[in-house]
Amino acid sequence: MSLVKLDPATIILMSTLMAVAMCVVLFAAQRSFPSTVQGLREWVFGMLGLVVSSVLFGLRDMVPPCILLPVANSVFLCGAGMLLIGTQRFYGVRPAWHLFHGVWLLGLLVMLCWLYLWPDFAMRVTMFSLLMLVLNATQFLVIARHGERHVSTLFFGMLTLVQSLSVLHRAISALQDGGAGSDILHGGPYHSLYLAVTAFMTLLLPVGFMTVATRRLQSLLEQRSNRDPLTAVLNRRGFAAWHARESARRPLALMSIDLDFFKAINDRHGHAMGDRVLVDVAGVISGALRERDAVARFGGEEFVVLLPDASPARAELVARRIQDALRQPRPDPALPKYTLSIGIACQASHDETLDSLLLRSDLALYRAKQLGRDRIEVAQPELAQLKHRQHICQN
Repeated sequence: MSLVKLDPATIILMSTLMAVAMCVVLFAAQRSFPSTVQGLREWVFGMLGLVVSSVLFGLRDMVPPCILLPVANSVFLCGAGMLLIGTQRFYGVRPAWHLFHGVWLLGLLVMLCWLYLWPDFAMRVTMFSLLMLVLNATQFLVIARHGERHVSTLFFGMLTLVQSLSVLHRAISALQDGGAGSDILHGGPYHSLYLAVTAFMTLLLPVGFMTVATRRLQSLLEQRSNRDPLTAVLNRRGFAAWHARESARRPLALMSIDLDFFKAINDRHGHAMGDRVLVDVAGVISGALRERDAVARFGGEEFVVLLPDASPARAELVARRIQDALRQPRPDPALPKYTLSIGIACQASHDETLDSLLLRSDLALYRAKQLGRDRIEVAQPELAQLKHRQHICQN
């Protein structure tokens, strides 16, 4: 079965127009996404490089090939290299600028050598394709190693892999047929297919990157809606969601923690120091917890800790560990000394609600304050049992 030969000029024009459209999309995203989503600017420059190279290739009938081809191919490699840099910055990987500059300079050298010194079209195509393979394969490895396990990452990675296999096939084909089927405008049907794949990749690769970038933006927005902006621990909304997920783990224990004399700290040292103290408290509490435990700031100087699958003894052990940590020298010597009062409530029945647990832990915390502060008090289950009986009678 013969392959339909597509018009190469039409394919190049389509590819250029799609690259221009994706430049606009990426630029708009770069302007509107938060600065924590890195790599968008480099992708804009990369797509612009591909557009410029396509325009230069379109001038081949007006500009001598000896001048046009080295410049156009170098710009194309620079554009592809910027896509790699953008991907590395997005995943927090150190940008491989040495590889970027090495590839486009080597590409320029390849064009000059096999265009002027030893004219060989097949070798030019092969070497250029192998340089593109280096960039695409490196990008694929970055995605595979650092991308999260999500369908967006899989989609982006598969596109990069297809692009890598495409340029590898072109390199092998150029060696086998001596470059006869690799000319941009006069190649055979397989080269037309290569151009078609390249055109679609021009559209799909930035779409794949935008998919993972949008996923990152969604995660950031969810984190901001569920996290306290000062201490980075959960807020009330995030804590309620955590409790809903962990409520199946029995028994549950809950701690209400309050800074002692926090107003005096703010009055004496200023609110900026008070904020540093709150951040330190969040770090101390988090350091005493397991991965499945959760800490939240409920406002002001009040923190709440949820301990799934924890006995009363376990909850008291965690509370003592928190207070013992405060008695050690603080990492920031400028922080004023402070203490914490802790109230503990353990789930008294299977159907006790979060509100009931919070009420009993708050009462235990209030008792700790009354008895002198800097201490731990455990709520008695009688209040929960009484409220449970009242609820049954009302229904």
